[in-house]
Amino acid sequence: MKQGSPHKKNQNQRFASQRIDPACLMRIKSLELRAKSVVEGSWNGLHRSPYHGFSVEFTEYREYSPGDDPRHIDWKLAARSNQHFIKRYEEETNLCCHMLLDLSSSMQFHSLGYSKADYAKTLVATFAYFLSTQRDASGLIIFDEQVESVVPARFTRGQLRRILIELERPPQGSHTNFISPLKHAVETIKKRGLVVLVSDLLSPTEELSTHLGYLRAKGHEVALFQILDPAELHFDFSETAIFEDLESGDHMALNPKAAQANYQQQMDQHLEEIQTICRQQGVHYHKLTTDTPLESGLSSFLTDRVA
Repeated sequence: MKQGSPHKKNQNQRFASQRIDPACLMRIKSLELRAKSVVEGSWNGLHRSPYHGFSVEFTEYREYSPGDDPRHIDWKLAARSNQHFIKRYEEETNLCCHMLLDLSSSMQFHSLGYSKADYAKTLVATFAYFLSTQRDASGLIIFDEQVESVVPARFTRGQLRRILIELERPPQGSHTNFISPLKHAVETIKKRGLVVLVSDLLSPTEELSTHLGYLRAKGHEVALFQILDPAELHFDFSETAIFEDLESGDHMALNPKAAQANYQQQMDQHLEEIQTICRQQGVHYHKLTTDTPLESGLSSFLTDRVA
C-alpha cells in the first residue's frame, strides 16, 4: 500500500477531527453562515495558488528564465545589478475559479431532510467563501438544460454577496444538460484557472469527454464534483411504490427488490464511465453523497492541490 506524506496525513487527521454533520449544517438557514462554518472550521491555511496571470499591481521580482516575455524585464534594475529580473504582479499569484452548478429538477431529490441542490449550493458557497478569504477571483454559472445565470469571475468587494444571492434563488430548472454550460465556459473563460463542475451527472455522457477536453486544452484545471443522494446510489428501498422521474415527470410502479440488481449494475456502469472520462482528461473527480461531511470530500481535493 502506498504511504502518504506525514504532512498530508496530518492535514487529513485535522479534517477528520473537524467534520460537521451535514444534517446539522443544513439546519442553518443562512447559506453564508453554513459556508463560513465549514471554512473557518477546517480550510484556512491550506491554499497555495499555482496560477500566474498578469495585472497592473506590481508585487515582487523573480529571476529571468529563458522563455519569459522580455517586456517584463526591469531594465533599470538590470543596469544597476547586471542581472535580469522579471516583475511579478498581484494577479499572478491569485487563482481565478469558475463554478458551474447544476440546478435541474433531478437535483431536488432527497431521502434526507435536504436535497442534492441544498448540498450542492452549500458546497459552491463554501468554495466562494474560501476563495474570498484567499483574495482569489470566483465566478458562478447556474444551469439546468441551459445556462440560467452567470456571475463573471472577479475578486472585488461584494463578489461573494453576488454569488450568494444567485445561489439563494429558488431553482426553476427541468432537464440536465451539462454540455451547454461547458460550451459556455470554453467560449467565455479567457484566463487560465480552475473550473469546478457540480452536478449529479445523471444524464448521458456522450459529449462530456469532448467538452472537458476542450477546457483542459485551454489550460484550465478542472474538478468535477458528482453529488448523489445515498438512496439513489444504493437503491435500497424496501416497498413497492410509484417512482417519479423528476426531470421527465414519468411515473413507474416498481418493486425495488426486483429491480435493485439491474439498477445497481447500470448505476455502477454509469459512474465508471464518468470516472474513466475524468482519468483520460486529467480531471479531478470527487463523488460526494449528501450524508458526507463537506470537509471530508473537499479535504482530499485541496490537499492534492497543495501537495
